Amino acid sequence: GFVTFRKGKTPRRPGPKKGSNVEKDPVGVYCRIRPLGTEDQECCVEMISNSTIQLHAPDGLKANRNGEFKEMQYSFKKVFGINTTQMELFEDIGRPLVEDLIHSKNGLLFTYGVTGSGKTYTMTGSPGEGGLLPRSLDLLFNSIGPFQAKRFVFKPDDKNGMEIQSQVDALLERQKRDSQQSVPRTPSSRLKADPEFADMISPEEACKCDNVDDDCCYSVFVSYIEIYNNYIYDLLEDAPFDPIRPKPPQSKLLREDQNHNMYVAGCMEVEVKSTEEAFEVFWKGQKKRRIANTQLNRESSRSHSVFTVKLAQAPLDADGDHILQDKNQVTVSQLCLVDLAGSERTSRTRAEGSRLREAGNINQSLMTLRTCIEVLRENQMYGTNKMVPYRDSKVTHLFKNYFDGEGKVRMIVCVNPKADDYEESSLVMRFAEMAQEVEVARPVDRPICALAAGRRHRNQAFRDELSRRLEERGNSNNAEDPGLLNQLIESLPPIPRCELVDPADDQTLPNLIEVLERRHHIRQMITEQFNQTGTCVKSQVDLNQQSKISEKDKVILNQRSEIDRLEKKSKTLEYKIDILQKTTDMYEQDKRSLQLELETREQRLQKELSERRRMEQRMQGMVTDTKLKWEKECERRVNAKQLEMQNKLWVKDEKLKQLKAIVTESNSSCSAERPQRPSRERDRDRNMGQKRSGDVFKTRGGGQAVQFTDIETLKQENPTAPRYSILRNEESFLSSDQSPFSMSFVNPGPRVWRTSGEEQNPH
Repeated sequence: GFVTFRKGKTPRRPGPKKGSNVEKDPVGVYCRIRPLGTEDQECCVEMISNSTIQLHAPDGLKANRNGEFKEMQYSFKKVFGINTTQMELFEDIGRPLVEDLIHSKNGLLFTYGVTGSGKTYTMTGSPGEGGLLPRSLDLLFNSIGPFQAKRFVFKPDDKNGMEIQSQVDALLERQKRDSQQSVPRTPSSRLKADPEFADMISPEEACKCDNVDDDCCYSVFVSYIEIYNNYIYDLLEDAPFDPIRPKPPQSKLLREDQNHNMYVAGCMEVEVKSTEEAFEVFWKGQKKRRIANTQLNRESSRSHSVFTVKLAQAPLDADGDHILQDKNQVTVSQLCLVDLAGSERTSRTRAEGSRLREAGNINQSLMTLRTCIEVLRENQMYGTNKMVPYRDSKVTHLFKNYFDGEGKVRMIVCVNPKADDYEESSLVMRFAEMAQEVEVARPVDRPICALAAGRRHRNQAFRDELSRRLEERGNSNNAEDPGLLNQLIESLPPIPRCELVDPADDQTLPNLIEVLERRHHIRQMITEQFNQTGTCVKSQVDLNQQSKISEKDKVILNQRSEIDRLEKKSKTLEYKIDILQKTTDMYEQDKRSLQLELETREQRLQKELSERRRMEQRMQGMVTDTKLKWEKECERRVNAKQLEMQNKLWVKDEKLKQLKAIVTESNSSCSAERPQRPSRERDRDRNMGQKRSGDVFKTRGGGQAVQFTDIETLKQENPTAPRYSILRNEESFLSSDQSPFSMSFVNPGPRVWRTSGEEQNPH
């Protein structure tokens, strides 16, 4: 097996702590709608206002989904319709970013949307319709053109910083560059530029910024990279071409500088001095960018491209003539123009092989971007501290400092209104609307230079005044006038003939020496006069300059006094602000404590109320259960009492019947001994077939029964006798042992009295 050694990561240095009162601005999200390809295509996007669009589900999709799709509206900072020109788009979005770049503020602008929605056209444009990138470069160079430093005065230090070279070192660098024929020089005229970019911007559309600091020198550096399959490649790198064994381009790594900003290590940064030169550098990298033909777009971008414009600036010295040789005074700002590859579904593009892998990486990087935006939004809205997964993709890792640091972030959502892109467009709209809720720290203004303003202007005015005065005195152009020079030469003594014919001639050389001495004396006089004139001019200039300097010193003193006054006022206001802040904090603390106490009491009250309701429900349940229990118990007792009374009455009836039967038997035995006259009523009853009270009749079992008219209750208690047993379904009665009879009955239906001597009735 193989043993893999993992290199330990360098521990991250803690970043600068930002105050809690940092002002933030939301991410500016704009929407641009491209025109339909043909008029007969179905449109699913409608522009309702200059900040709202509405998505309609296409008819076919409604039929397939049973018409359950509804119209959705999405709001943006501004919506650009199909008739919006490139110039109008640039004035609203690109121009503020370029102005911030000149004022040392960072910016990020990227286009986002589905494949074929017009992202590359919006960023780059076409001949005659330049996009955001060429117009930004044109505005930048039109604004800082007169104030640019010479080439190689600013030099990148390969650590995302910038160094300042002296004039001599910069001159040597320029001579070295000119001597190297292998390095092609970029053209400085529009005629030599690439024909596709030559006419992108018409002269009528050229514009410039007015509020440019003319006391600084500027230099522009551009770089161009692409992120392909989550690898970073430098599009401006001049790799040696080997036709026999071509080497693939080498990917670059991301690094973090001392200010915790991410940059591409080893990326080539080209210094450019004009719009045309920057165009040519951009086109050089654009030719290397990966594009492919898919089912949705003939020239589909297969990678994310990042064109970075870096502006380095440093103040001039006190004389306004040279740049301050201080690296701490150099300010570097950058504007990143990002053209994201379009999200796409492989089922629609029918991608296979490498195209399929490209689409997967594109969708994965865009998904990571959406995830980072969602986590940032959740952290800012709900106060959570979840880790943002910047490192999951090179795109998000590269622009991490824009979301965590400072700078403006602008996003242009490009939409194709055709019905086929409805589902992808709806996903893009939801992400764009969510991205507007993310806030980014507002860039702060750079510190004001301690040197007096207007140094360049004063230096130029001094030079103009000096040249004018020299022209007035004739010391500048007269020396270059051939007529005056000949007149001056003619005023000198003529040189005699210097031919020596006789060796004994002793006059020619002394005469020549005398003339030359006279000419030398005249030259000395002219030189002294020239020096006196120069000294006089210098004294006058120094006097004027001294008077101006004294006036400026007075102005500076007044300004310093004003600054001191304002500083004192500022300190006083800061002290008041501190007091107010402390008072506010105290009130806030009291408010929080009172709110906490109120919440505690509310919770306690709610708890007591809930406990009271629970007790009421419990008591109601107990009352209901007790009521039902006692109702059942009362009903049971009543039924038992009724049954008991019925049984008692029945027992008494049975006893009376037995007693009657006994009496009847005794009477019959007596009547057998002494006959009696039958009663008329008995005869009448017998004739009627009825039985009267007191009659004795035979039972089925062969016994006899007596029927009484009146009933008299008889009680007989025996402590040793067993109690009566009463049953609901089967009843029985047991008499005491002393009773002369034993009685039994089956149920309270037909009651039959039987004597002990009778046989049992089967019924």
